[in-house]
Amino acid sequence: MLQTFASPISTLLDARAEGHSLPAGLYTREDVFEADLEVFFRRHWICIGLECDVPEPGDATVVDIGKTSLILLRDDDGEIRVMHNVCRHRGARLLDAGKTIVSKLVCPYHTWTYELTGDLSYAPHMGKGFDKECHSLKSVTFKSVSGLIYACLSDNPPEDIDRLVEIMAERLAPYDIRNAKVAYESDVIEQGNWKLTIENNRECYHCSANHPELCVSFVDLDFGFDPEALSPEDRAQAEEHFSLYEERTRLWEADGYPSAAVEQLVDCTTNFRTQRLIISGAGESQTPDAKAASAKLLGTMSRKDLGDMHLWGHNSWNHFMGDHAVVAIVIPLSADKTLVRTKWLVHKDAVEGVDYDLEKLTNVWIATTDQDAELVARSHAGVEDPAYVPGPYSPFSETNLDKFASWYIDRMRAHGY
Repeated sequence: MLQTFASPISTLLDARAEGHSLPAGLYTREDVFEADLEVFFRRHWICIGLECDVPEPGDATVVDIGKTSLILLRDDDGEIRVMHNVCRHRGARLLDAGKTIVSKLVCPYHTWTYELTGDLSYAPHMGKGFDKECHSLKSVTFKSVSGLIYACLSDNPPEDIDRLVEIMAERLAPYDIRNAKVAYESDVIEQGNWKLTIENNRECYHCSANHPELCVSFVDLDFGFDPEALSPEDRAQAEEHFSLYEERTRLWEADGYPSAAVEQLVDCTTNFRTQRLIISGAGESQTPDAKAASAKLLGTMSRKDLGDMHLWGHNSWNHFMGDHAVVAIVIPLSADKTLVRTKWLVHKDAVEGVDYDLEKLTNVWIATTDQDAELVARSHAGVEDPAYVPGPYSPFSETNLDKFASWYIDRMRAHGY
């Protein structure tokens, strides 16, 4: 049965009140989901993976975004390539989902064969006049953000990605993410819209009530609080914390580690925020005891006291610490299902059971992601309820949600909705 909608998407966009969550249809409607895929996952830069996902020549991994399937691989010269997973003969998928090792890309259907550069090298029974050079695999525009692979499926990718590349080059240099190793990877499917997944990640209003493991090392006050709601003792503690922040940031930057917040959240195309955050407790890492999980530090790091260099975009969030990094990538599956793919990175030479304990490394963010999945499912069930009315964001703890919603509306309108 053909699904119809009573109002165009533009009406939903117009209905969004400043400082409030989005109208229900922007989370639940199938036509909005398809528009989101087109606007935010085809015409904007999205994080799809890491250089260290494919550490050796011939390593390849498939990433599916809606109906688009991408191959991320490392060619024989050690160069990263991103190309469409579509044979130039009759369109068959070349590789199945997941990771693999290949010497060439061979279509299972009719054995058309491609070099790891994407060049067509073998196409049987096509005749003497057939031009192989016109049938190479379609490449995808991408940039490495210090080892994070950002791709854009548009023929006109936004140019403001260059600011992200420039800022993160200096901030991530000591971590050498390009040459890290994926120690563990987890896929969690959240029963909710991708925007609810991102909104949940962009506030810590919910942290103290829902994330006991994370709160050992993460300071929820960092993302806002109402000073009038705190007791005099808690207010004094908060003031002391932010004084410490100013001092730590000053010292970190004096030592050559850029740390201050950089935001590109409104009036922009490529949405991101980065800042070096204080790690609470023992102050070393996001682990059950806030101490480093790996004795071998990332890259050229020699210190454990440099906090958490966090970075988020509209489909990812990342935490880079002295001993390991956590990279999460968000991929919409449907209007009410979202894949959260999380990777834990360690030094390329770190040995499990010798340099690091895998359970300690992964415990906090496995627990946090599972807890967030439950919260997102609750949120999606609520916005589907006829009783749902967009509610006000906290002006203290949810300002980044308001910025995200405003950016979302602006970008949808910029693309004709």
